[in-house]
Amino acid sequence: MNAGISIVAVPRQLLRGERRPRVVLVGRLRTGKSSLFLAASSASPQHRKLLRDGDVYDECLVDVGLEQMSLVDLPPIESLHTLGAHDRVLVKYLLWGDRWPAVAAHEAEQPALAFRSPDVLIQVVDATALQRDLELTLELCLLGKPLVIALNRVDEARRKGLYINTRALSEHLGVPVVATVAHMGLGVSEVFVAALAAARKKEPPRTSAPSKYIDVTLESLRVLLARPEVAEAFRAPWPFLLMQLAENDDYFLQEFAGHFPELLPEVLAARLSAERQLPRPLSEELHADRHHRAATLFEQVTQFGGSADSGRGQRFLDGIFLHPRWGLIGSLAVFALVLLMVFKVSAILDGWTSAPLADWVQQWQPESTAGVVGRAVVDGLIGLIGIVIPYMLPLVLLLVALEEAGIMHRVAFVVDRGFHHIGLHGGVATPFLVGLGCNVPAISLVAATTSGKERVVATLLLAFVPCSARSAIILAMGGKYLGWLGVFAIFALTLVVLTALGGALARRYTDVAVGLIQEIPPYAWPTWHGIVVRTWERTSDIVTIVTPLLVAGSVLLALLNHFGADQVINLLLSPITHWWLGLPVLLGVPILFGVLRKELSLLMVYQALGSMEIDPFLDWIQIATFLVFLTFYIPCVSTFAVMLRTIGWRQAWFSVGLSALVALLIGGGVRLLLELWRAVLP
Repeated sequence: MNAGISIVAVPRQLLRGERRPRVVLVGRLRTGKSSLFLAASSASPQHRKLLRDGDVYDECLVDVGLEQMSLVDLPPIESLHTLGAHDRVLVKYLLWGDRWPAVAAHEAEQPALAFRSPDVLIQVVDATALQRDLELTLELCLLGKPLVIALNRVDEARRKGLYINTRALSEHLGVPVVATVAHMGLGVSEVFVAALAAARKKEPPRTSAPSKYIDVTLESLRVLLARPEVAEAFRAPWPFLLMQLAENDDYFLQEFAGHFPELLPEVLAARLSAERQLPRPLSEELHADRHHRAATLFEQVTQFGGSADSGRGQRFLDGIFLHPRWGLIGSLAVFALVLLMVFKVSAILDGWTSAPLADWVQQWQPESTAGVVGRAVVDGLIGLIGIVIPYMLPLVLLLVALEEAGIMHRVAFVVDRGFHHIGLHGGVATPFLVGLGCNVPAISLVAATTSGKERVVATLLLAFVPCSARSAIILAMGGKYLGWLGVFAIFALTLVVLTALGGALARRYTDVAVGLIQEIPPYAWPTWHGIVVRTWERTSDIVTIVTPLLVAGSVLLALLNHFGADQVINLLLSPITHWWLGLPVLLGVPILFGVLRKELSLLMVYQALGSMEIDPFLDWIQIATFLVFLTFYIPCVSTFAVMLRTIGWRQAWFSVGLSALVALLIGGGVRLLLELWRAVLP
């Protein structure tokens, strides 16, 4: 078997669709339960109430590899020992979902919405307060539901010198225990993989009986509750019901009295008999015993002191890239360094490749039709070289290296919540960064990392990300005639439009909201073999799709110009260029050439004006309007070609129409606002 081939075991039946398990997060207040939910949740989770006047819970679908779960974040619960009104509602839903048994059928307030009984419970435990959380763990084991422990905040516990043996804790409890740092995304994927495994096995946790001296006194009460009619009425595991009645829980005792009045005297007598054999009231004894068992277990699985040097380097880097506050700064620093390096390298490579070729081909000025076609083919190939070598390859190579090192996964996790505002996940951060170089590999990367409606939304938005060609025009023309403030305003406007469009598209494609687990792999040194293979996977569409269409588009436009169709084009486009945008009529052809390649627009402007200086022919408002329009205008033919393969012809043409509409509205709006500004402040 080849060493480079890995085998992944796929279950015979995937947990999706009707087999999708319902996984519920439970835990005390401030254990990081909501952080764990946010680390996996969709861009728009559903907010619902357990009862009409009850607490709110969140729910969303989450993809875990090929499988899927319905993830629920319930309100916090401190203990099952003394149930308040809100905690009592939570316990009902944990036991029965929305199908309450006979003992609860008479209650005035019934479930308002459908709530299927959970298949798996994930208890989020605070590692810095483990002993207190273990008491709740012992109580949750009595519910008879498969249980997974997410041991959260292990980083804080380690800083305090507390080391927890997760394997020993798992063996003592008989449930999976996964160490996590939820707000950094560490261990999150492993928790939900363990939850799916627990849903598949359907094995309830091992219940821990009270201490022997207490357990003996409960024998008569246990016999009473083992009757079939009691089990049918309560539909609750008898160990849980035994503890609730033994601890004199008001709700369960009242329901028992209402449905089994003939057995109530025997239950009360059994409780009284047990208390007579104990030094304290039965309720206090059970609580103290549970506290003792939790403390004993805590001592068995923890160790204080020791060296924290192991993994210090990884923790330092995680503190930079995954910190809730500083992680965004670290991510922005990565983006800035990538763009700086790429644009520096791109300027050098462009001077070595496409620029000399473009100067050389300028010496060829054919007059025959065959010569024009040949020149167009050469122009198309030079344009392809100008896209791939200076801009695309350096950017993709660097991003693949960062991905192999494990850095891009951390960047994606940090920006995940920001992308939620536009209906996407942080996993599309890398394609959006690639899009700043070229939209073609960015869309190919989206196709490889997303699916369904999220792929459609991300692809549609990528058409509005200013690629290096558009950025070069903005910097060249805007920097010269509008100054740095004008350039900044154009890029800021792009961010505003992307945010607004993302929100609108998320509402249009409502089923985009499926949660995605952001895996956080360990840091690793990139390998040349892995970099080359993955770079080819993300740029192979250039050879198969983009090259033929780029050459064909170049030939078509060259023939139109050769036969004098440019004047006709300018006339046809005059309602847009002159009337709406306020630009000279002769800029119609440069706008059309922008469909082929955005860089050609600037070159065609110089050719149409007959000068390399634009300000004698266009004022600052016209320059700003032209740049804004070109920024949002129809993506180039290369981008459109990849869109056809990624999202289909219908959505690709919708992207063309959307970008044209946005460019016209934003461009015309900017022109009107600037004209008004000049009129008010001459």
